[in-house]
Amino acid sequence: MIVLGLMSGTSLDGLDMALMEFTNDGKTYELISASTVKYPNQWVSTLKKARDLSKSQLSQLHKDYGDFLGQQSVLFLKGKKSPDLISSHGHTVYHEPEKGITFQIGNLDNISSVTGIETVGDFRSLDVSKGGQGAPLVPVGDDILFSDYDYCVNLGGISNYSTTFQSKRIAKDISPCNIVSNILANKLGYEFDRNGDLGKSGRVRKDLLEKLNSWSYYDVGKSMGFEKLEKDFLPILSDFNSSIEDKLRTYYEHIGQIIGGYLKGSSKKALFTGGGAKNLFLMSCIDKYSECQKILPESDIIDFKEAIIFGLLGYLRIKNKINILSSVTGASSDSCSGKVSHPKL
Repeated sequence: MIVLGLMSGTSLDGLDMALMEFTNDGKTYELISASTVKYPNQWVSTLKKARDLSKSQLSQLHKDYGDFLGQQSVLFLKGKKSPDLISSHGHTVYHEPEKGITFQIGNLDNISSVTGIETVGDFRSLDVSKGGQGAPLVPVGDDILFSDYDYCVNLGGISNYSTTFQSKRIAKDISPCNIVSNILANKLGYEFDRNGDLGKSGRVRKDLLEKLNSWSYYDVGKSMGFEKLEKDFLPILSDFNSSIEDKLRTYYEHIGQIIGGYLKGSSKKALFTGGGAKNLFLMSCIDKYSECQKILPESDIIDFKEAIIFGLLGYLRIKNKINILSSVTGASSDSCSGKVSHPKL
């Protein structure tokens, strides 16, 4: 089956698109083509403000963003193999699973209408209805496609990892990542902190580091939404009196300590993907506090692993196979999740 996977993350870096062919019951794949569409400034602004919209405004945005996803898919697919399926993560606006709430915009009917291709998405809702966190969803793909590694770590807007423990896949959102460093870099007039150079120029403020390390999420959290960051993580940084460079430097040290604590065993291998894997200084901070061997794969895997795996989730849904693991999300049972939209004839 040829599948187009669509992924939009919390850091608003852009829309990742990965066209791949799955074979061997989804256990193997070939990446045919992949690309990232940078969001126009208007879309960045719109998506940032989505949580402040009224119910009717959000409903309209849900449709408009679905049209956008469909249009970008059509442009991307020109001259390429036509996929059997589009599998869309959507863009998360609300994720508060403890309240039974999760919502990703990007109406599936709009995508399928624009493209004329069967589309699957909304992977989180069923799991949340079964008492799960609805996240992380990538570990099922880690287990199927990247099982050669002891740990799979993704450094996206939020960092997460998965591993196998007592014959079960376990995973969690570990810490904030690019979403916060981008906010700090923006204050200095940069889109992001390339290679971590801005943070590298600062110094570690121990009192700030202690406050970040004491964030309440680290005691009980498993799945992290922007709501939680906005409520009581970002204020720790904004209320602290120091230069932005010092805040970035301290933040990187913090991430290194938190993530490094999960990567145990000098003989084990950790696969790193996501935009943060290209932040050389951040990676050096993680290396300082972790034992295992850190593997950076080819750039297509670094950039598009999540889009590839969301393509796999769609493939598994259409094949009626398990695509969400309760051992990861905490739900009452595994799920074959995702709503399907068929193009109108």
